[in-house]
Amino acid sequence: MRLLNPGEYFYEDIEVGDFFETGGITVTETHVVSFAGLAGDLFDVHMDEAFARSQGFEGRIAHGLLVLALIDGLKTRCTTRLMAIAALNWNWSFRAPILIGDRIRARFEVRDKRLTRSKDRGILALAVSAFNQHGTAVQDGEHVLMVRCRKSGDAAAA
Repeated sequence: MRLLNPGEYFYEDIEVGDFFETGGITVTETHVVSFAGLAGDLFDVHMDEAFARSQGFEGRIAHGLLVLALIDGLKTRCTTRLMAIAALNWNWSFRAPILIGDRIRARFEVRDKRLTRSKDRGILALAVSAFNQHGTAVQDGEHVLMVRCRKSGDAAAA
């Protein structure tokens, strides 16, 4: 396992076991309300404090998909940058509620890699874990990402 330092990483620069951690972001009231309006998900557990508490939560909780979107945003603005072309898949689990005011961060680890048929780009399978400010795992899963090769001729040897 190798911690990736800040910088840009092409397919050939990556090894299985490499990992990096993002900075954090605090989930705000504005995030939750804006996402609810955008997605049309006005479910009471996100919008009504009394209802959320009546369901056993400490307060209103953030949408799981909102938090996944924030995690993807943390990845794309991280100082450790994979030279991505496109996200291909997310296989995701919601482990614990995220409250307004929680601060989340994520850890990405390369679990597998392969070249595409065209050999000018590769596919990385990333294990992802998201944590709140207490170190509790709140979401996790796998993210499949297409990344650029530095040089198509060098990628075949990687």
